[in-house]
Amino acid sequence: MSVFQLDGFDLDAFVSATLAEDVGSGDVTANAVIPPDAVFDGVMDSRDAVVVAGLPIAAAFFRALDPAVEIEILAAEGDAVAAGSDLMRLRGNARALLTAERSALNTVQHLSGIATMTRAYVDAMAGCGATLLDTRKTIPGLRRLEKYATRMGGAQNHRMGLWDAAMIKDNHVAVAGSVEEAVARAVRAGIGAIIVEVDRIDQIEPALGAGATHLLLDNMGPTLLREAVALVAGRVPTEASGGVRMDTIAAIAATGVTYVSVGRLTQSAPAVDIGLDFAPA
Repeated sequence: MSVFQLDGFDLDAFVSATLAEDVGSGDVTANAVIPPDAVFDGVMDSRDAVVVAGLPIAAAFFRALDPAVEIEILAAEGDAVAAGSDLMRLRGNARALLTAERSALNTVQHLSGIATMTRAYVDAMAGCGATLLDTRKTIPGLRRLEKYATRMGGAQNHRMGLWDAAMIKDNHVAVAGSVEEAVARAVRAGIGAIIVEVDRIDQIEPALGAGATHLLLDNMGPTLLREAVALVAGRVPTEASGGVRMDTIAAIAATGVTYVSVGRLTQSAPAVDIGLDFAPA
């Protein structure tokens, strides 16, 4: 039996809290309709073409309510599978498995939706030389899982939180008084990674001169991005961000930027259609 491990994520606590939210004082339907010793043979399958993410977490929900459940995971995390593909086969106590069904499916549908959208963006920018990044635009409490799903789709995780790099944005600059002063304060604080958002070409040299280690080029079109990349001339990594869509990412990635970040990967990815059906072997 494989155990799902993710740094900073407590699987047992997540499963327990999710089941408590859904089950409450008990599954009245399963308890009324299903005999206590009934056995459920089922198959989880994808009704859409998807990139898989979250199957080991789904399995943890079933095991939480039936420790003796037999589970066979049929697809690896990050696999691209066709519509109609079987993802998991399970056999166990029918009451337990049907009680866990919705929590398990919600999780794998959401994470696979993120991974599927991410892979589509990765494919759309293929060959352009830039790397796709995710963002902090995540559902509260689900960041570790959602960023795991973007990795399964082929993106690289950006900041996990506010602690792992300085990100100086327009409001920080407004309060500090200038780009130079905001960056200088971060340098004096001993911060090694200092990302600075710029939305104008004339902000680039002041940011670099003050000690920026990474430039986020915000809401710039391809022409302006090429000008910015030429001005930076490889001194620090550059990141295109803001309003990136599937139909624009290739042109943006081809401008020479190091990275393209896309908030909608975690903010707006639709859940995919994955179901669980009674299917005796």
